[in-house]
Amino acid sequence: MSETYFKFEVRPVIPKQLSGLNDLANNLLYTWDRRVRRLFYRLDVKLWESCGHNPKVFLRRIAQEKLDQACRENIFIEEYNQVMSSFKTYHDKVSHSGIDKYLDQEKDLIAYFCAEFGLHESFPIYSGGLGILAGDHCKAASDLGLPFIAIGLLYRQGYFTQTIDAAGNQLAQNKSTHFNDLPVSPAQDSEGKPLKVRVKIEDRNVALKVWKAVAGHITLYLLDSDLLENSEQDRTITFQLYGGDNVLRIQQEIVLGIGGVRALRALGLTPNIWHINEGHSAFQILERCREHIDEGMDFDSAHELVASGTIFTTHTPVPAGHDIFDHNLIQQYLGHFSQKLNISMEHFLSLGLAPNSDTGFNMTTLALRSSRFHNGVSRIHGTVASQMESDIWPQIPHEENPISYVTNGVHAPTFLAPEWINLFDTRFREWRSHLLDSDFWDCLDSIPDHRFWSLHQELKSQMLEYVNRRVAIRCHRNGCSDILQKRVTLYTSQPESDVLVLGFARRFATYKRATLLFSDSERLARLLNDPARPVLLIFAGKAHPNDLPGQELIRSIHEYSLRPEFVGKILLLEGYDMALARKLVSGVDVWLNTPEYPLEASGTSGEKAAINGVLNVSVLDGWWGEGFTGDNGWGISPHGQHFDESYRNNEEANDLLNILEHEVIPMFFDRDSHGYSSDWVKMSKASMKYCIPNFNAKRMLMDYVSKFYGPAKIHHARLSADNNNPSQKLAQWKKKIAQNWHGVTMKRVDEVSTAITHGEKLSIKISAFLNGLSPDDVTVECLVGKKKHGDFDTRDKQHFTFIEQQGEEFIFSLDLTPAQSGLNYYKLRMYPYHELLAHRHETGFMIWL
Repeated sequence: MSETYFKFEVRPVIPKQLSGLNDLANNLLYTWDRRVRRLFYRLDVKLWESCGHNPKVFLRRIAQEKLDQACRENIFIEEYNQVMSSFKTYHDKVSHSGIDKYLDQEKDLIAYFCAEFGLHESFPIYSGGLGILAGDHCKAASDLGLPFIAIGLLYRQGYFTQTIDAAGNQLAQNKSTHFNDLPVSPAQDSEGKPLKVRVKIEDRNVALKVWKAVAGHITLYLLDSDLLENSEQDRTITFQLYGGDNVLRIQQEIVLGIGGVRALRALGLTPNIWHINEGHSAFQILERCREHIDEGMDFDSAHELVASGTIFTTHTPVPAGHDIFDHNLIQQYLGHFSQKLNISMEHFLSLGLAPNSDTGFNMTTLALRSSRFHNGVSRIHGTVASQMESDIWPQIPHEENPISYVTNGVHAPTFLAPEWINLFDTRFREWRSHLLDSDFWDCLDSIPDHRFWSLHQELKSQMLEYVNRRVAIRCHRNGCSDILQKRVTLYTSQPESDVLVLGFARRFATYKRATLLFSDSERLARLLNDPARPVLLIFAGKAHPNDLPGQELIRSIHEYSLRPEFVGKILLLEGYDMALARKLVSGVDVWLNTPEYPLEASGTSGEKAAINGVLNVSVLDGWWGEGFTGDNGWGISPHGQHFDESYRNNEEANDLLNILEHEVIPMFFDRDSHGYSSDWVKMSKASMKYCIPNFNAKRMLMDYVSKFYGPAKIHHARLSADNNNPSQKLAQWKKKIAQNWHGVTMKRVDEVSTAITHGEKLSIKISAFLNGLSPDDVTVECLVGKKKHGDFDTRDKQHFTFIEQQGEEFIFSLDLTPAQSGLNYYKLRMYPYHELLAHRHETGFMIWL
């Protein structure tokens, strides 16, 4: 008969002198203020580690005597008082620097929807890059004092916990979270009762509890379907992040999108700026349209009004990253919504039907059609996204369609190592106020090179000790012999050893090419086994449970790591999470990234490494296409997709190994008389000087404010003025354009000149048949430029003037004044235009002569 274990906690009484610990534990500010976390760490190191760095659990389990002892320690009380003073100051003094130009703190409100938020490992409602980016977005919004709220789901099970067995197989374990362990509390209605809203799932009205989590100056609202009044089936909707099949996924997205809007209305919140972060929450558009239709608007006008204040961010160029639902599934779960919107099911389905596609209802397509501001997450990705989604605007050149970009940034206080923060606090006290000031960061040159080098060596030693503990746990669990474990931990068991550490840590997906280094395993072995220049290669990351090729990459790396020539030189770590990530991005010497171009949307792990002075060796994709300056790391020039895949892989693998062999390794071990590499320190400082101000989350948020939030506010105000009449006017105009554009034509009616004298004007005359449209509905435009390598390089754009009507034809003319002498080229085109458009080419229509 097996034994039964019962558990209970003996909870301490928090001394009045330390009562502020409860406030610190219940505000997510602790997720980015290391001084707060250090208080808990100092009270009981082992407990802090064993409870997963969770302040609420920590305060329930800490021994009473340790709290009482802390009250008697003047040094601890002094640190506690400093933290509480900073906590109060942060909340009392909100900096709106640069914000007031675009937003009104009293009148504007941004609602940011995302399926996951990665603020800290103790709040496990995230899986990876998307969630951590959303978490950084929230933290920076708080730091900047934006009028901002976030909406998501509160999962019982976040992303899985990973272990790797003795054969290299990834084992996924799902751990349930108790909500009383999290810094959340029930949102309340006007009567002080827990707030609930309902959404229709098939024929059932599913109740959703609304939780709130405070993060500095902003609030996250999180929806939960695990309520007794719901059926067992419906209680599982929000149970697991990215769990189940497309049926569960559409249910979660209905809850997030439609339920999220209803939660905000029940809270009395009226955002005028809505940010859809990836397509999971795009159903919010339908609910917001329904609200206007219930007030008497037609669908097209309501859709135009809703779109006017909506921003959509797409995060991946990989097709599998975009949710597509079968039409039957849409009809099953949202068929009733077409009736509420007063449109046919065919019209409803067309909102998510990508042009030239019959693959189903695409959430990215819905979001693009229903927003007026769209962006990718790096300059390269913005271009790739505009090409991928160009069919939404079929007649517009992709480089001119409405998709723009904001390059992701990382939250510096979260990912800068404590040692760097302490140094900055000592030498550059106002550094947090200068995260947007590039010139300020020249101050890093004042840090003595030997101090800079030694600080990083300290971080590396800490990281190697941490890695050593993790490796030992895995070896013990998998039954490794003592001899093998000793060989595996050759370098990690000697954290002070002088070894060059290369890090590769991210999701294991095939396009990230984690095994590119092994293309020439003999050469790699030679590089890693030079006793005079030892090198350690560390891998970490998870593969999605359904991604079998990704899991095969893990097995492959595991097998390489056990080869005699690689044992102890290649380590594969399990359980990749934010805690491990913080150690790696600050402790390794080099950060490797080898994605298949152009499939890396951004790659923020490299940014986290760069702000810590770690040098990137990366394919010039994602953020590194902007971040690489030639003196702050190494760039691998990608070979275009028109080359054979195996050729590209071989060439780029060879470039990578050449960089390591001939540049990275020699530079690191080229020591001067002081025992460090001055060239390495110079490059590392250059990395920090350029990347801290240019790739931090504050800069990212300010880009969103200036390029999207501010313009969305203005555009929505224009269309909602005068009882929403402008939105109705614009919707009717777009309908007219769509009905008539197919018959629009134009032709030249002048003598075509091929040369003019300097100072003369080139007269051009166009006759257009507008098929029922008026001259006010169109813009006729001349593009003037040069030809470079066969491509047209636009240097100037000039508009034609309507002159007269001749029968059914309308005459437009232009006296072109060339800006440049010599051989010029020009092109003529016409497109619809209305002063109420958010983007000149949002209709997608254009014809060329």
